[in-house]
Amino acid sequence: MISLLQIARNESEHEAWELVSGALADISEALDVFRPQRGTRKITVFGSARTTQQDPVYQLAEEVARLAVEAGFQVMTGAGGGVMEGANSGAGCEHSIGLNVDLPFEQHPNPFVSECEGRLLYFRYFFTRKLFFLRESDALVVMPGGFGTLDELFEGLTLIQTGRTQPIPLVLLAPPGDDFWSVWKRNVNQELVRRSLISPEDPDLMFEASSATDAVAYISRFYRVFHSALLGEDRIELLLNAPVPREWLPGLSRNFADLLSEGTIQAGENVDDNGLMYPCLRLRFDRRRMGRLYQFIHHLNGLDFASIPALEHPAERVVSPGPTP
Repeated sequence: MISLLQIARNESEHEAWELVSGALADISEALDVFRPQRGTRKITVFGSARTTQQDPVYQLAEEVARLAVEAGFQVMTGAGGGVMEGANSGAGCEHSIGLNVDLPFEQHPNPFVSECEGRLLYFRYFFTRKLFFLRESDALVVMPGGFGTLDELFEGLTLIQTGRTQPIPLVLLAPPGDDFWSVWKRNVNQELVRRSLISPEDPDLMFEASSATDAVAYISRFYRVFHSALLGEDRIELLLNAPVPREWLPGLSRNFADLLSEGTIQAGENVDDNGLMYPCLRLRFDRRRMGRLYQFIHHLNGLDFASIPALEHPAERVVSPGPTP
């Protein structure tokens, strides 16, 4: 309200108020749609609107969405044709959410989101649409595409690398034998690492897959032990589905000392956005080492924890874990 009052004092141009009104409307409408969906994790599938139904990429989009739903996830796309249509087709409209944007061409909503009530959102602006893609996504699957797809990929990478969004799995997916992502990674990552423009471990922010099974398995494993994160300026709390035995902490602090800006890794408890208490690990870390943080999360997910129900439901965001011993 204070910001609106300040704008009212200083702005009289119609275009400025049109921007404010449109952005607020986008946000309000999106919050209404997503509010009842917060309990289930969502996988966003990005890819070209120009991909035909005969293309192996389209068929792979259908398969990865179908397997994601079988694993308990919902599937989110840009609501258009091509890869987006394939993913919504594989998921079915009752498990799909489409985030459409008004464009003069190419972007007509596909029937797999437009025919289910409450599953299609129209955005006036790309920036508000991007906000909700990243705000509501628990994983990104990026398939071959053009400028728009690469824009969404780099937006996701930028927000992940700078710690402006939760750590989430990011999968680069193409059919077997398709070198789209192999060439991209070779040309981008090696050159950026060679020039020290990104950290050597930053390529670990991404996982390359050539099958839908591997893509969904990677995403599910990402949430095996890791639940979510609370990010601060120079510290992070990793909320977990299982408590880390305290005798493991010295070894974790020693093996990941290069991740820490100071101190050691500490165990504790904290609540998530739904008010549920989770065991957590607290650490002060160098935010330029986000790739190393992902390596730490992968390490935690590979540890031999005692079996508890939460570990069997990685797609459920609201799962009350068992009591901390």
